[in-house]
Amino acid sequence: MTACKPLKVAVQMDPVEAINIRGDSTFALMLEAQARGHSLFYYQPKALALANGSLTARGARVTVRDEPGNHVSLAQPEEIDLGTQDVVLMRQDPPFDMAYITATHLLEHIHPQTLVVNDPAEVRNAPEKLFVLNYPDLTPPTLITRDAQALEDFRRAHGDIILKPLYGNGGAGVFKLSSDDQNFASLLELFSQSFREPFIAQRYLPEVRAGDKRIILVDGKPAGAINRVPAAHDHRSNMHVGGKAEPSTLTRREHEICEAIGPDLKRRGLIFVGIDVIGDWLTEINVTSPTGIREVKRFGGEDIAALIWDAIATRRA
Repeated sequence: MTACKPLKVAVQMDPVEAINIRGDSTFALMLEAQARGHSLFYYQPKALALANGSLTARGARVTVRDEPGNHVSLAQPEEIDLGTQDVVLMRQDPPFDMAYITATHLLEHIHPQTLVVNDPAEVRNAPEKLFVLNYPDLTPPTLITRDAQALEDFRRAHGDIILKPLYGNGGAGVFKLSSDDQNFASLLELFSQSFREPFIAQRYLPEVRAGDKRIILVDGKPAGAINRVPAAHDHRSNMHVGGKAEPSTLTRREHEICEAIGPDLKRRGLIFVGIDVIGDWLTEINVTSPTGIREVKRFGGEDIAALIWDAIATRRA
């Protein structure tokens, strides 16, 4: 543990009362901060307010406990100037929409004097399904477009494909399409009516049946991993939709991937990142609200919450 004086920490997140503490990474970060003597202030993104050069938020001082059903106590609501805090954890879940993007712009008004984790400008500039394409040698064949002919050509070239919304999350709207799937045209019509953005098509990786590995990097270094195995009836490995977490270690190829992207993540101020690897391929880089640190510790791995707070202390120093 890196020693530092107690910090004033504000946590921007979804409703804290409703989280599942067994698997919630934000909760793990809050527990570790509290154990280090840091004070915690909780607020939701809708409570942000910018006026006269000051960014404020209405929320409450918070105490957390690792007790299901009794995990949080909130003090009386109050408004604070976020510029008076030492650290802000930007931890609300996607979707990565204009509300999310606006929150990054607002938080830029206090960063880096108040350290925002992850760096809000870099979060905005690293959409998770687009950012991964900065590393084409590490990724499977991928196409981003809403042009029907381009998508048809891609499917003809690669056979079975995955089609999903560019800014989706949690496995929602992810479809596996076989090379002769007659629903292809109908699905494109549905996507075209539902989303203004391009879509992402990716060659289907049958290795996903053995698992979609979540690797967590802290300040550019791999800190732990879990393997998420799809349910028998589903091609998606997300735990939100029935994927099962298993303990895992890193292969040589996965170390190579981390070594290739780690320096860039560190330079960008992306302290807490979760990447997804299927087989030998990097498929996503998650920078908004990565998960998995409680599962890694539960399986006997590193206490990643402690590593993150060590990295924050080092950044502040």
